[in-house]
Amino acid sequence: MMISDLPRDMVEEVLCKLPMTSLRRARFTCKRWNNTLSKDCRFTRKYNGEAAKRKEFQVVMILEYKVYSMSVNLHNPSPSIEPIGKLHDAGVDIINVFHCQGLLLCVTKDGTRLVVWNPFTGQTRWIKPRDSYHRCDRYALGYEKKNNYPLKVLRFVDDYDRNLKRQVREFEIFNLNSSSWKVVDFNPHWMIQYFYRGLSLKGNTYWFAENKVAPGKIGRVFLLCFNFTTESFGPRLRLPFRGRYGDTLTLSSVREEQLAVLFQECATAYTLKVWISSKVGPNALSWNKVFLSVDMRPLLGFQFHCFAGSFFVDEKNKAVVVIDTTRGHPFTIRNMAYVLGENGYFKSVDLGDFAPMRCWPLVCSYLPTLVKF
Repeated sequence: MMISDLPRDMVEEVLCKLPMTSLRRARFTCKRWNNTLSKDCRFTRKYNGEAAKRKEFQVVMILEYKVYSMSVNLHNPSPSIEPIGKLHDAGVDIINVFHCQGLLLCVTKDGTRLVVWNPFTGQTRWIKPRDSYHRCDRYALGYEKKNNYPLKVLRFVDDYDRNLKRQVREFEIFNLNSSSWKVVDFNPHWMIQYFYRGLSLKGNTYWFAENKVAPGKIGRVFLLCFNFTTESFGPRLRLPFRGRYGDTLTLSSVREEQLAVLFQECATAYTLKVWISSKVGPNALSWNKVFLSVDMRPLLGFQFHCFAGSFFVDEKNKAVVVIDTTRGHPFTIRNMAYVLGENGYFKSVDLGDFAPMRCWPLVCSYLPTLVKF
């Protein structure tokens, strides 16, 4: 019997046991397998469901300029976070990744190139700048909720450039359907710090923002949503805490349905808190009570970096995994995953070497998709 003659159920059973990085190679085994992996939405749902049954889930991480698929299992006495494989191995170093519905927007190390990428199917799309990219650019990947859901990339910068000795303000949107940039006229009364990472959810992107205040003063932090359908920023959205510049503030998603926010105040208490939203939309946002609160003093005794501190949530175990680094001499620092839970539960997982002040470790949740662009 040829591989192509295997019953459909048996083929799906085999493919569901493969890690995501092996699925791309499996596509080329035969035409039938390629059709299953690249066109069958039912199989994608089954694949995600089987992963959940194994009490494992996958995340995407940047470690040392490389993008990895990682298998996470927090059900064992000793939690494991293991690399499944390197997702992008085209000789290009990646400094930042933005996730939206199974697609990744990657920024190269030198900041001069953008690529939209589907790790599940292997499809990539390099995006040329309208003029040029800026070292302080912020990016987001989203989609319009009409007209066949076209994918869009938001790029903006609103900073003082010391080299040019002037304020640089540019807002523009790239439409992947039309392969064109569109300049958008914004003159915001708020600012988004360069280390605040946006989080895409249901096609829109959420950011922490601050009021523009006089030099030397600190503004309060709030949430903003960029609506890719209306191509505009919405009203201020309420946070479940009073944050300010210097606090560790990070966004994540839960089941691709709700926002999660991590808050650690820049004070000696170092208490870390995580909330999950109960309702989320571009114009309205509400929160459940605190999902997890942890006193970090006896555990680590330091605040997570505002540059790092990305995280993901395991609702079943009521745990949070924060990706950051150790502290100490620059040549001994390690990338680490810190697993935090109820009743003082704390574990750490070593993720390897850290290149000082170069590539901060980063994690984002991930579910495979068959979306093409």
